[in-house]
Amino acid sequence: MGILTGKTAIIYGAAGSIGSATAKSFAEQGARVYLAGRTRETLEAVAKEITAAGGLASAAVVDALDEDAVEAHAAAVAAEAGGIDITFNLVPRGDVQGIPLADMTVADLVRPVTNGLTSNFITARAAARRMAEQGSGVILTLNSGSAYGSPMMGGTGPADGALDTLVRNLALELGPSGVRAVGIYCAGVPETLTLEKLSAVNANITEEAVQGILANLDSMRMTRRSPSLAEIVGTATFLASDQAGGITGTFVNVTGGMVAR
Repeated sequence: MGILTGKTAIIYGAAGSIGSATAKSFAEQGARVYLAGRTRETLEAVAKEITAAGGLASAAVVDALDEDAVEAHAAAVAAEAGGIDITFNLVPRGDVQGIPLADMTVADLVRPVTNGLTSNFITARAAARRMAEQGSGVILTLNSGSAYGSPMMGGTGPADGALDTLVRNLALELGPSGVRAVGIYCAGVPETLTLEKLSAVNANITEEAVQGILANLDSMRMTRRSPSLAEIVGTATFLASDQAGGITGTFVNVTGGMVAR
């Protein structure tokens, strides 16, 4: 039996690099996984991989910024599965990086703060209402830990700071009901830092620059290497399990020591 046997999990942004890897790990550990995101084809592809490996997964198009859509999906999952045990928001926020704050537009600075806080609040609220009723559950989130100072990251730092506060306050309010809220700092996962993906947040990026970023990230960490996708996903899987029952109201630092918190 896996450490998530009998659990039901919703992963928002489940077709992305971290989302899909997490969904597969949760399923391998026995969870029934509900994949949510905006693109049906990519979500269904991940669901097919999981079911082909013997896991339980289904996909649904859900906009995490749409309160009604998230609430309706959570209600449907809870009705079908008998509850919601885990929720993990990995939805892109629209961060723009590589531009000095003095040259950045208000829209580019504020977008990740607004999108990140809104989507995480909506998805956490939908889960919290149901988890509180059943007396258990885990709300997971992820950011880079940039709230503690990270130049040329635009709105990423303020957005991370908002999520830090949201997670800690959720934990305080929901703890008496048996619900945990936990975050993960990862500060760059090499497998996800491709030219294509970095171009979405920094239009001036080149392949040479990508390699430079990866080398620089390694050098900034106490371990002198960047944590792998498997290590990030393994941490999330552990935190979602009952084995991590004493962990709440905090962020687990999986940055290799880049963020000394």
